[in-house]
Amino acid sequence: MKAKILIIGSLLLLGGCGATEEKQQANTEMSTAEEKQKAEVNKDGKVTEEDAAEEETKEDSTEVTASQEAAQTSPQYRMKADFSIQNIKVPEEKVVLLTIDDAPDKNALAMAETLKDLNVKAIFFVNGHFIDSPEEGEVLRQIHKMGFPIGNHTLSHQSLKGITEEEQRREIVGLNDRVEELIGERPQFFRAPFGENTDFSKNVVAEEKMLLMNWTYGYDWVKEFQSKEALANIMINTPYLRNGANLLMHDREWTSAALADIVKGLQNKGFKIADPMLIETPKNKTTAAQ
Repeated sequence: MKAKILIIGSLLLLGGCGATEEKQQANTEMSTAEEKQKAEVNKDGKVTEEDAAEEETKEDSTEVTASQEAAQTSPQYRMKADFSIQNIKVPEEKVVLLTIDDAPDKNALAMAETLKDLNVKAIFFVNGHFIDSPEEGEVLRQIHKMGFPIGNHTLSHQSLKGITEEEQRREIVGLNDRVEELIGERPQFFRAPFGENTDFSKNVVAEEKMLLMNWTYGYDWVKEFQSKEALANIMINTPYLRNGANLLMHDREWTSAALADIVKGLQNKGFKIADPMLIETPKNKTTAAQ
């Protein structure tokens, strides 16, 4: 058993890929519903293009306002040097962070819907080659509209250690630009492909006011855990599960299938799923101080 844990530990190091108060939310939902009802018919009993355009604009405005309010909320969690998180005021709180890399490929939207149904959040770390068509861009918008923060996982998922500084900047800043085009805001979180950073990439991440992040454990790239049952079991019962654990998952079919069981299993063990928007980042730390 000890030998198996040591092998898994090595795989973990080498294998990875790479809010408002309830009352405010209720008021927002009520207001949106009222506006939709008003826009349903005009004086002739028909929905006009102007009605639809006006309603879409109001919905987009509501989303931006919610994002701004989340950014102004005082952070509740802080990332430690080992990439785990900790409640700033209650360090002993049992909390874990969910992250999903290589999004949005074939399963990210379904994974977002699963998490939304369970009322928990995760960071979706995006690769640029998965959002280079209008259809893929729309999937990213849908995930963002559901309330999930979008993280930067570089344009093409190359190892940053194997490319020039100019290419590293393009991989990071270029993706931030693309994400901003699609959802109206730049990522606050960065995860390098394969967890491999350079001194230069760290500086670029700091310039972009993102929180540099890796993970504490993950398994879904290991062959023996590429099934719903095996993956859910190891993610919940691994010896690496601890307070503040930063869980790495990917946009994969078996991970999507196991996701609900993983969340429920963590909760049954007393762990709270952290809202990533409440993690202290260079951007929200500055905003909160203003």
